[in-house]
Amino acid sequence: MTNTTHKSGFVAVIGRPNVGKSTLLNYLLGQKVAIVSPRPQTTRRKQLGILTLPETQIIFMDTPGINRPRQSLDKFMLATSTDAIGDADVILWIVDSSEMPDENDKRIAEMISTRTSQRSGSSAILALNKSDRLKPNQVMRNTDAYRSLLPAAEWMLISAMRGDNVNDKLLPMIVARLPEGPKYYDDDQITDFDLRQLAAELIRESALELLREEVPHGIFVEIDEFNEQPNKATHIAAVIYVERENHKGIVIGKGGEMLKRIGTNSRKEIETQVENKVFLELHVKVREDWRSDGNQVKRFGYDMNRDT
Repeated sequence: MTNTTHKSGFVAVIGRPNVGKSTLLNYLLGQKVAIVSPRPQTTRRKQLGILTLPETQIIFMDTPGINRPRQSLDKFMLATSTDAIGDADVILWIVDSSEMPDENDKRIAEMISTRTSQRSGSSAILALNKSDRLKPNQVMRNTDAYRSLLPAAEWMLISAMRGDNVNDKLLPMIVARLPEGPKYYDDDQITDFDLRQLAAELIRESALELLREEVPHGIFVEIDEFNEQPNKATHIAAVIYVERENHKGIVIGKGGEMLKRIGTNSRKEIETQVENKVFLELHVKVREDWRSDGNQVKRFGYDMNRDT
């Protein structure tokens, strides 16, 4: 009989905003658990994505994009990402290979270097994402620029959107660096977010897709009611908070048309998650400049002093 050891560990998925971290997580898990949009601040909290394989369990930690903080919410997001780096067995640094590194990338590389030098056994992998957008004359220039920032890291060109080099090359690289360990979660659990949290995120994702540039960054969605009953549609009541009175009018739209579109789009996604018909009721309220107000940030659950 062959004795096999079980491997498990935590993988911090980090990078600057809009490099494809959540897209990669969804691809690896084979289904949507993290919302995706081209706008900054789409991911605000740490979200676990749990991939259970034969003899291996990988707990991916999807994190907010790392940027210089300007508001209280930004500080929370930066602390969330920094904490994930500190908790990780493997740091998976996602970059946009179709662009040259910027100052944020350099800061992230320094954070990773500091962490891996401080913690024995911790390692980093550089995933050069969006390779499908690379022009032939950019390949060597861009990849060499990123690799020079973290020379000790193993690297791989990938496309999280198409799946190029993800399951066949990147995933084995991650598994090889995991320590021996137990199974932390049941086989059928793929995220730590419950259906209530997922519903709020899917409503916000719909708003991010449909609204103007100045509005989505200040949106927060709170679920007031999530009522599941046997043989009946799931009833969900939610409030969309915005930072300006004029933003409220934009979210509602003429004759309520925009709010209806947000509700229709998100309801379809939520029904997929809850595997049931959904009745969705949406309201819009104003919380002036809540992202800059530390008390409001905490009131919405973004508290740096608690487990995120």
